[in-house]
Amino acid sequence: MEAVEYPRVGAPPTERADAARNRARVLAAAAEIFRRTEDPRSVTMDDIARAAGVGRATLYRRYPDVSSVAAALLGEHERVVQEELLRGEPPLGPGAAPAERLAAFYAAMVEHLERHLPLLLAEDAGAARFTVGSYGFWRAHVRALLVEAAAPEPDALVDVLLAPLAPEVFRHQRTNGVTPEQITAALAHLARQVLPSGVASDR
Repeated sequence: MEAVEYPRVGAPPTERADAARNRARVLAAAAEIFRRTEDPRSVTMDDIARAAGVGRATLYRRYPDVSSVAAALLGEHERVVQEELLRGEPPLGPGAAPAERLAAFYAAMVEHLERHLPLLLAEDAGAARFTVGSYGFWRAHVRALLVEAAAPEPDALVDVLLAPLAPEVFRHQRTNGVTPEQITAALAHLARQVLPSGVASDR
Protein backbone atom coordinates (compact mmCIF):
# COMPACT_ATOMS: atom_id res chain seq x y z
CA MET A 1 0.00 0.00 0.00
CA GLU A 2 1.29 3.44 -0.87
CA ALA A 3 2.52 5.67 1.95
CA VAL A 4 0.14 8.45 2.92
CA GLU A 5 1.41 11.86 3.96
CA TYR A 6 -1.25 13.81 5.80
CA PRO A 7 -1.12 17.63 5.74
CA ARG A 8 -1.38 18.69 9.36
CA VAL A 9 -2.90 21.70 11.07
CA GLY A 10 0.08 22.92 13.05
CA ALA A 11 0.19 24.15 16.61
CA PRO A 12 0.57 27.90 17.25
CA PRO A 13 4.20 29.05 17.13
CA THR A 14 6.12 30.00 20.27
CA GLU A 15 5.33 33.62 21.18
CA ARG A 16 5.98 36.30 23.77
CA ALA A 17 3.69 36.52 26.77
CA ASP A 18 2.10 39.79 25.63
CA ALA A 19 1.54 38.43 22.14
CA ALA A 20 -0.04 35.29 23.62
CA ARG A 21 -2.40 37.43 25.71
CA ASN A 22 -3.41 39.47 22.67
CA ARG A 23 -3.96 36.32 20.64
CA ALA A 24 -6.16 34.85 23.36
CA ARG A 25 -8.20 38.08 23.56
CA VAL A 26 -8.64 38.20 19.80
CA LEU A 27 -9.72 34.58 19.53
CA ALA A 28 -12.11 34.81 22.49
CA ALA A 29 -13.71 37.95 21.05
CA ALA A 30 -13.93 36.44 17.58
CA ALA A 31 -15.49 33.24 18.91
CA GLU A 32 -18.22 35.24 20.61
CA ILE A 33 -18.86 37.33 17.48
CA PHE A 34 -19.14 34.25 15.28
CA ARG A 35 -21.38 32.58 17.83
CA ARG A 36 -23.83 35.49 17.76
CA THR A 37 -23.82 36.36 14.07
CA GLU A 38 -26.32 34.98 11.59
CA ASP A 39 -24.12 35.75 8.59
CA PRO A 40 -20.39 35.10 9.22
CA ARG A 41 -19.56 36.91 5.99
CA SER A 42 -20.68 40.15 7.64
CA VAL A 43 -17.95 39.98 10.31
CA THR A 44 -15.14 42.47 9.73
CA MET A 45 -11.65 42.85 11.12
CA ASP A 46 -12.78 46.12 12.73
CA ASP A 47 -15.54 44.21 14.56
CA ILE A 48 -12.99 41.77 15.94
CA ALA A 49 -10.46 44.46 16.91
CA ARG A 50 -13.10 46.48 18.78
CA ALA A 51 -14.47 43.44 20.60
CA ALA A 52 -10.97 42.31 21.59
CA GLY A 53 -9.86 45.77 22.67
CA VAL A 54 -6.78 45.72 20.45
CA GLY A 55 -5.60 48.05 17.73
CA ARG A 56 -6.05 47.30 14.06
CA ALA A 57 -2.28 47.08 13.64
CA THR A 58 -2.03 44.48 16.41
CA LEU A 59 -4.76 42.41 14.81
CA TYR A 60 -3.39 42.62 11.27
CA ARG A 61 0.12 41.79 12.45
CA ARG A 62 -1.04 38.26 13.20
CA TYR A 63 -4.14 37.78 11.05
CA PRO A 64 -4.40 39.19 7.53
CA ASP A 65 -8.17 38.71 7.26
CA VAL A 66 -11.30 37.33 8.92
CA SER A 67 -10.79 33.95 7.29
CA SER A 68 -7.43 33.55 9.03
CA VAL A 69 -9.02 34.34 12.40
CA ALA A 70 -11.66 31.68 11.77
CA ALA A 71 -8.94 29.24 10.75
CA ALA A 72 -7.08 29.83 14.02
CA LEU A 73 -10.25 29.18 16.02
CA LEU A 74 -10.91 25.98 14.10
CA GLY A 75 -7.35 24.73 14.27
CA GLU A 76 -7.55 23.19 17.73
CA HIS A 77 -10.87 21.48 17.05
CA GLU A 78 -9.54 20.04 13.80
CA ARG A 79 -6.33 18.78 15.40
CA VAL A 80 -8.43 16.70 17.80
CA VAL A 81 -10.25 15.03 14.90
CA GLN A 82 -6.96 14.47 13.08
CA GLU A 83 -5.43 12.73 16.07
CA GLU A 84 -8.45 10.45 16.32
CA LEU A 85 -8.15 9.54 12.64
CA LEU A 86 -4.46 8.73 12.98
CA ARG A 87 -4.24 7.13 16.40
CA GLY A 88 -7.74 6.80 17.86
CA GLU A 89 -9.89 3.76 18.43
CA PRO A 90 -11.64 2.10 15.49
CA PRO A 91 -13.76 2.66 13.54
CA LEU A 92 -12.68 6.31 13.42
CA GLY A 93 -9.05 5.33 13.96
CA PRO A 94 -7.10 2.46 12.37
CA GLY A 95 -8.34 -1.10 12.72
CA ALA A 96 -11.69 -1.13 10.95
CA ALA A 97 -12.72 -1.83 7.36
CA PRO A 98 -12.52 1.20 5.01
CA ALA A 99 -16.30 1.52 4.66
CA GLU A 100 -16.74 1.65 8.45
CA ARG A 101 -13.90 4.13 8.83
CA LEU A 102 -15.45 6.37 6.17
CA ALA A 103 -18.83 6.18 7.90
CA ALA A 104 -17.19 7.10 11.22
CA PHE A 105 -15.32 9.97 9.55
CA TYR A 106 -18.61 11.27 8.18
CA ALA A 107 -20.17 11.10 11.65
CA ALA A 108 -17.25 13.03 13.18
CA MET A 109 -17.44 15.67 10.47
CA VAL A 110 -21.20 16.13 10.84
CA GLU A 111 -20.63 16.76 14.55
CA HIS A 112 -17.83 19.20 13.64
CA LEU A 113 -20.10 21.05 11.19
CA GLU A 114 -22.95 21.23 13.70
CA ARG A 115 -20.70 22.71 16.38
CA HIS A 116 -18.67 25.11 14.25
CA LEU A 117 -20.72 25.97 11.17
CA PRO A 118 -20.36 29.79 11.42
CA LEU A 119 -16.58 29.46 11.62
CA LEU A 120 -16.47 26.98 8.76
CA LEU A 121 -18.59 29.26 6.61
CA ALA A 122 -16.20 32.11 7.36
CA GLU A 123 -13.03 30.12 6.72
CA ASP A 124 -13.65 27.69 3.91
CA ALA A 125 -16.88 28.45 2.11
CA GLY A 126 -16.92 28.23 -1.66
CA ALA A 127 -13.68 27.82 -3.56
CA ALA A 128 -11.64 28.73 -0.45
CA ARG A 129 -12.54 25.33 0.96
CA PHE A 130 -10.02 23.62 -1.29
CA THR A 131 -7.08 25.79 -0.21
CA VAL A 132 -7.20 25.35 3.59
CA GLY A 133 -4.89 22.83 5.21
CA SER A 134 -7.69 20.87 6.83
CA TYR A 135 -9.21 20.00 3.46
CA GLY A 136 -5.89 18.56 2.39
CA PHE A 137 -5.88 16.37 5.50
CA TRP A 138 -9.46 15.15 5.04
CA ARG A 139 -8.74 14.49 1.37
CA ALA A 140 -5.61 12.46 2.13
CA HIS A 141 -7.51 10.39 4.67
CA VAL A 142 -10.47 9.58 2.42
CA ARG A 143 -8.22 8.87 -0.55
CA ALA A 144 -6.21 6.42 1.56
CA LEU A 145 -9.44 4.58 2.43
CA LEU A 146 -10.38 4.43 -1.24
CA VAL A 147 -6.97 3.01 -2.18
CA GLU A 148 -7.14 0.49 0.65
CA ALA A 149 -10.55 -0.67 -0.55
CA ALA A 150 -9.32 -0.86 -4.17
CA ALA A 151 -12.03 1.59 -5.24
CA PRO A 152 -11.81 2.69 -8.89
CA GLU A 153 -10.46 6.15 -9.74
CA PRO A 154 -9.68 7.31 -6.19
CA ASP A 155 -8.38 10.70 -7.36
CA ALA A 156 -11.70 11.43 -9.05
CA LEU A 157 -13.87 9.92 -6.33
CA VAL A 158 -12.30 11.49 -3.26
CA ASP A 159 -13.60 15.02 -3.83
CA VAL A 160 -17.03 13.64 -4.69
CA LEU A 161 -17.15 11.93 -1.29
CA LEU A 162 -16.07 15.12 0.47
CA ALA A 163 -18.57 17.32 -1.37
CA PRO A 164 -21.48 16.54 1.03
CA LEU A 165 -19.38 18.01 3.85
CA ALA A 166 -19.23 21.48 2.29
CA PRO A 167 -20.45 24.02 4.88
CA GLU A 168 -22.97 25.50 2.42
CA VAL A 169 -24.49 22.06 1.80
CA PHE A 170 -24.76 21.39 5.54
CA ARG A 171 -26.35 24.80 6.16
CA HIS A 172 -28.86 24.19 3.36
CA GLN A 173 -29.84 20.83 4.82
CA ARG A 174 -30.16 22.13 8.38
CA THR A 175 -32.15 25.18 7.21
CA ASN A 176 -34.56 22.83 5.49
CA GLY A 177 -35.14 20.75 8.59
CA VAL A 178 -32.78 17.82 8.02
CA THR A 179 -31.34 16.72 11.37
CA PRO A 180 -27.68 15.89 12.02
CA GLU A 181 -28.74 12.32 12.75
CA GLN A 182 -30.43 12.04 9.35
CA ILE A 183 -27.37 13.48 7.60
CA THR A 184 -25.07 11.08 9.44
CA ALA A 185 -27.25 8.10 8.53
CA ALA A 186 -27.40 9.12 4.87
CA LEU A 187 -23.63 9.55 4.67
CA ALA A 188 -23.03 6.21 6.39
CA HIS A 189 -25.24 4.59 3.76
CA LEU A 190 -23.22 6.34 1.04
CA ALA A 191 -19.95 5.11 2.55
CA ARG A 192 -21.11 1.50 2.62
CA GLN A 193 -22.47 1.68 -0.90
CA VAL A 194 -19.28 3.16 -2.38
CA LEU A 195 -16.75 1.06 -0.48
CA PRO A 196 -17.05 -2.71 -0.31
CA SER A 197 -16.86 -4.35 3.08
CA GLY A 198 -13.45 -5.82 3.71
CA VAL A 199 -10.90 -6.82 6.27
CA ALA A 200 -9.82 -4.30 8.86
CA SER A 201 -6.62 -2.40 8.31
CA ASP A 202 -3.90 -1.80 10.88
CA ARG A 203 -2.65 1.27 9.03
